[in-house]
Amino acid sequence: MNLSVTLIIQGLVFFVVAWLVMKLFWPGIMTAIEVRQKNIAAGLAAANRSQKDLDEAQARAKDIVREARERAAQIVEQAGKRSSEIVEEAKETASKEANRLLLHARDEVARDVTRAREDLRRDVGRLVVEGASRLLEREIDPRAHAQLLEELASEVVRG
Repeated sequence: MNLSVTLIIQGLVFFVVAWLVMKLFWPGIMTAIEVRQKNIAAGLAAANRSQKDLDEAQARAKDIVREARERAAQIVEQAGKRSSEIVEEAKETASKEANRLLLHARDEVARDVTRAREDLRRDVGRLVVEGASRLLEREIDPRAHAQLLEELASEVVRG
């Protein structure tokens, strides 16, 4: 066969096959490509939304952590203040109790001093009476002369 006839026949076959592909297969291929492009676009959009959501979630997480740290710092600060207040209250309570005990001790010492003075006054009075009775060589009845004993005791206490 002739080369030009072969080329023409091959050209005609090529155009017929191309026309058949364009009419029969091309719309299916284009539909499949378009569906695939839509799926890829949807996947990319979902990935972008997911990335955006992730960024927002990370920002919220950072805000929550920051707020939690601030709250924890406030709680620690409040606890420190409260502990200082408790220490001050305890100091005040201890000081008041110490003052109360000191006043009580002073009152008790004053009562003991007063009792000791009265005991001393009685003893001195008794000694004076004994001394006077020896000097007078007679016994003085303490019940009968109570006023005399009181006067003597008060004079001894005064000076």
